[in-house]
Amino acid sequence: MTDQTSDAELVAQVAAGSSAALETLYRRHAAWLTVRLSRRCADPALVDEVLQDTFVSVWRGAGSYRGTGDPGAWIWGIAVRRLVDAFRRRPPVAAPILETDLDLVESAEDRVLVGVEHGDLAGALDRLSPELRAVVQATVLDGLTTREAAQLLGLRPGTVKTRMMRARQVLRKELA
Repeated sequence: MTDQTSDAELVAQVAAGSSAALETLYRRHAAWLTVRLSRRCADPALVDEVLQDTFVSVWRGAGSYRGTGDPGAWIWGIAVRRLVDAFRRRPPVAAPILETDLDLVESAEDRVLVGVEHGDLAGALDRLSPELRAVVQATVLDGLTTREAAQLLGLRPGTVKTRMMRARQVLRKELA
């Protein structure tokens, strides 16, 4: 494997059974995947487990990569799904309720998440066109950069920025 071998070529080689190609993909992508996963999960052991599961899935599913879009975005999609699966497998943690807990003010993040799931924001997001909703979901809810969202959605970065600007305008009107 040379450093000039593209990620798409490496994925094709992994599909053909090359463990060296998988190792090269791992070396190229493991560091940034770890950082991105760590932003979504505070448990380093779980992040390591998810990273390992991600590359096992790349090994097993490399033949399903269609060759459209950036392989890094494809790997990130696998990693996010593995993280969600890991969260679902975890048993719920029951914290004891203390009298002082009842007086706590909910965080701004809690309020936003409730609004996303049940409030006005959920309805406003549902009323966005599918093109605008996809950009909002990729950049805001999934936390992707403009470039990553563009690769994931098969768009140019400028198109992602324009659609995000239009989505903000529509949401401002809806929520005013």
